[in-house]
Amino acid sequence: MQGKFIVVEGLEGAGKSSAIATILSHLQAKGIPLETVREPGGTPLAEALRELVKRSWEEYISPSTELLLMYASRVQLVENVIMPALKNGKWVIGDRHDLSSRAYQGGGRELGDERLQALKSLTLGNFAPDLTLLLDVDAETGLQRAQERGELDRIEQESLAFFERTRRHYLAIAAREPNIVVIDANQPMPAVHKDILRAIEEQLFI
Repeated sequence: MQGKFIVVEGLEGAGKSSAIATILSHLQAKGIPLETVREPGGTPLAEALRELVKRSWEEYISPSTELLLMYASRVQLVENVIMPALKNGKWVIGDRHDLSSRAYQGGGRELGDERLQALKSLTLGNFAPDLTLLLDVDAETGLQRAQERGELDRIEQESLAFFERTRRHYLAIAAREPNIVVIDANQPMPAVHKDILRAIEEQLFI
């Protein structure tokens, strides 16, 4: 029996880690076999690509270079981990997936939807999550939370305007794609988790 692919998305500081922990606990209690993944990363090569993307360089990093590294890492993860797990009946819980590139590179880096859709079609075809939970947080609030966690990576050091563009793109995409559920992540965490579990039950009938 084919598994389900659930992805948790959002800006830095949206609370993805605690949301994923809540989802795992909920599904484990139902006896569902699980696999967790993160993007970029998740395989030896994909983790090496993650390091290339996240670290600061002395040279200019083209938005297109960043985008291609993200998709190279994603394809490795999908083909080597996610698809085999789904075929074996596992439910895969992902920390980010394709929607991140569409929002961060398409919106934040202003590469545009058309280029992103073409690259997605080329690399992933029709593969898509069964459900994406978008934890929507105000960009300034999210950045403050991320800064409180400690040292920021290259992308986390971007301007507030970058994250505001990214957030607008997230919400615009979510408004037109039915398998994306927006969760208000500005709420207290217990309320966020309650909304997440309700969305999973309503969308996936469990």
